[in-house]
Amino acid sequence: MSSTTHHTHTTSSAQEIVASFAEADHQQADLSGYSIEDWICLFFFWVMTALVCIQFFTRYILNDSVAWTEELAVYCLMPIVFIGSAACVRRSRHIQVNFIYRYLPPPAGRALATLVDLLCVLFFGYAAWLFARYALAIHDEPMTTIDWNKSHIYWLCFTGMFMMTIRAVQNTIQHWRQGYSALDRPQAYD
Repeated sequence: MSSTTHHTHTTSSAQEIVASFAEADHQQADLSGYSIEDWICLFFFWVMTALVCIQFFTRYILNDSVAWTEELAVYCLMPIVFIGSAACVRRSRHIQVNFIYRYLPPPAGRALATLVDLLCVLFFGYAAWLFARYALAIHDEPMTTIDWNKSHIYWLCFTGMFMMTIRAVQNTIQHWRQGYSALDRPQAYD
């Protein structure tokens, strides 16, 4: 490739990149697909990020680690996981094995998918109940490095499991009304 051809190709690629940024500037951000659990997770994610940055700075720059930042960062991860899982339930984005549905007759696949929806509601509800029991059991237990009540973290985990239960009930109703779910018709959820 000659230098002129290479320069022309590089210039046109750069112009395409600049044009894509200019085009993106004129598009409106659509936040309608996000729900309360997404925003809660975003909040805890940024708190955790700030805590990890403080931990990094104090450990490697000041050479004097602040222990409470590590513990709180770990505790921030817990609501991110459980409340974030509620967002995954809402969008039907959890890992699903739908291989068997390809070989089942549609009525049997629909019945099995409905059974799976009901089992998910029961499982999430039971797990929420277990979290509530655990949070009540450790009601006055402090965190290791600071004198904050550890049960608050587990109440957040309970909230995530409870939200998963509510979202699973909503999904079950929606799947029943539309006549399919991500299990028996995964292409509808792409």
